[in-house]
Amino acid sequence: MVKFSRNGCWLRIVCAGLILASGCANQTGPLSKKNTFLESAGADFDDWPNRIIEDSQATFLREDNFSALMLAGGASVAMHYSNADKNLAENFERHRAFQGFTDESLNIIGSPGTHFAVTGLWYAISAESGDEFNKQRAWTMMTSLSVTGLVIVGLKAVRDNDTPNGKSWAWPSGHTASSFTVASVLDEFYGPKVGIPAYVLASLVGYRMMDVGDHWGSDVVFGATLGWIVGHTIAGRHKKLEIAGFEVLPYTASNDGPVLGVNLMKRF
Repeated sequence: MVKFSRNGCWLRIVCAGLILASGCANQTGPLSKKNTFLESAGADFDDWPNRIIEDSQATFLREDNFSALMLAGGASVAMHYSNADKNLAENFERHRAFQGFTDESLNIIGSPGTHFAVTGLWYAISAESGDEFNKQRAWTMMTSLSVTGLVIVGLKAVRDNDTPNGKSWAWPSGHTASSFTVASVLDEFYGPKVGIPAYVLASLVGYRMMDVGDHWGSDVVFGATLGWIVGHTIAGRHKKLEIAGFEVLPYTASNDGPVLGVNLMKRF
């Protein structure tokens, strides 16, 4: 009989490889050995607080994002105080879907710790190889996860309610929010072919959190909304302009007078 330990270190490594491959295989930039991982990380971390502040402002000061979060918050309050949360929890308790290996796998895949570890690996490999394109995308993912994580911790500390199975800091679901952040960033960067499977996996993580009693339905609803908004806004803000998969670059020439235009470039 094979026993699967709670920490699931081997599965984290497998997840890291799979997610890293999905990111790096789709787009690769020109290689340059000018910047090593430590040099790049030092420069990016120096600017990290400013970037988090700017990305947070760009995310939460947008009227449409703020309205969506208020609606999700209102839905969470309504679910919790109308017994909808309680009824859902009782139904999940009677009809468990995930147990054993499947349960633990989704718990690890949806963990913010796993997401940060995989993103760090993506960043390190890209920086060390001089792949500026993927390094910047990894750093955008890292920033998105950081913004989501900071908001989640703050809200949990303020709300400080218990989960169906008696754990503390229930609302909102950090696993769900982080998973939807990852899915949203991947969707922005690589389109539906990567985004749709990522959303399916994020949804399974959210379902699992309710299924095992780790979170109320209201925790998952707000967490998913927060992750979706943060991921799409920040990734969209830093994504280079593309048309049909081609990167749009400025074009200038001076043959027989100045000429301005655009170049369409695609990396293979």
